[in-house]
Amino acid sequence: MASIAFYAWGSPKFVFVILASTIIDFFIVKGLHNSSEESKRKGFLMTSLVMNLGLLAYFKYANFFVENVNAALNSIGVEQVGWTSVALPIGISFYTFQTLTYSIDVYRRIHEPLKNVSDYLLYIMAFPQMIAGPIVRFTHIADQIINRKDTLDDKLVGFYRFSIGLAKKVLIANVMAEQADLIFDSNLNELTTPMAWIGMLAYTFQIYFDFSGYSDMAIGLGRMMGFRFPENFNSPYISTSITEFWRRWHMTLSGFMRDYLYIPLGGSRVSSNGRLYFNLALVFLLSGLWHGASWNFVIWGAFHGLFLILDRLFLKNVLNAIPKVFAILITFIITMFGWVIFRLEDFSKMKTYLYELVAFDENLLFIDVIPAFWLLLIVSIFFSFLIAFKFGKKLQTYFFETDIYGNRSHVILFLVSIVLLWLSVSSITSSGFNPFIYFRF
Repeated sequence: MASIAFYAWGSPKFVFVILASTIIDFFIVKGLHNSSEESKRKGFLMTSLVMNLGLLAYFKYANFFVENVNAALNSIGVEQVGWTSVALPIGISFYTFQTLTYSIDVYRRIHEPLKNVSDYLLYIMAFPQMIAGPIVRFTHIADQIINRKDTLDDKLVGFYRFSIGLAKKVLIANVMAEQADLIFDSNLNELTTPMAWIGMLAYTFQIYFDFSGYSDMAIGLGRMMGFRFPENFNSPYISTSITEFWRRWHMTLSGFMRDYLYIPLGGSRVSSNGRLYFNLALVFLLSGLWHGASWNFVIWGAFHGLFLILDRLFLKNVLNAIPKVFAILITFIITMFGWVIFRLEDFSKMKTYLYELVAFDENLLFIDVIPAFWLLLIVSIFFSFLIAFKFGKKLQTYFFETDIYGNRSHVILFLVSIVLLWLSVSSITSSGFNPFIYFRF
């Protein structure tokens, strides 16, 4: 009931669509499980997939499809198709993937379906992670839905994790977002190389601390209720290749695409390198499109797919042969250029921005930056690259990987969490700038 109220607060027009489709899907998968004939089981599976992917396609991609059709018709002088824009339900990409894992895992007989429709509604609509991830597979959480224990340690550890995530989002990501918007939303014809690099750095750290902060909050809230949600980020900016980056960035999406698309396509166990590269390219084109209904996301997916292919051809061997710090730096720069593509939907603006990054023109004056930007840029760099060092790994284990703390550790972590929570709430109440960049998901 809390999850329904939470979603209705943010998206009241669509809560009934989600409730209805989820309830219908529950009974479709129940029919799948109870059927003994393979043809009927496949029929139920296809019905579930078509319904859920159909809703995703309609709400998320219908506008994109019609816009491109009309652009094509206009180019040949044909009258455009009339269309009323479709609003996007919050978080539809995340919970659609969770419905897919439910029906596919039941079909594969990996786990039995849930017995009560209320349990399935809880799985799909659990408010800690429904609208911004992580993507929780059914088999990872099925037993916890019907039988979980929330101990005092769980509540405390979850509170620590939530406070850290909120601080990431509010104290770091929001400041980076304000600086990124100041540059990306300006007149890019007046852009200089220093401005371009500042904007790119700001957005690079905004999207990481924003997204990983939401994931930390979701994992923390879930832990307080007895759920063990999967980790979603593992210091991705210390990666020494794009292949490693995707093992560390949005890990639940990467795992989903690997197990439910890449491996069924044949994965790396195919007869030719051509088919392997096709599989990689297709997976990352679709991964890009999953992020948003715009061509820049498709290009961003192709950009990463290209570097994954280059890794397999030669690039990973080159990066492994040079000092680790240079491999990290090269991978980080490649990733940052990718974020520029991710951020800008307009092709002309994208071209202007990417050109200015490497132009190093005569006008090298820095622009004014918002208060606290330089300080928080240093903080962002410090925490992004921390676990590349031994003491950073120890801190990561202490804050994120320890299940049971001693009394002294609880006192320290509790005080740190209270301070972070107080600073975050103070920032939220004193500022009207609190962007939510996942509406398009």
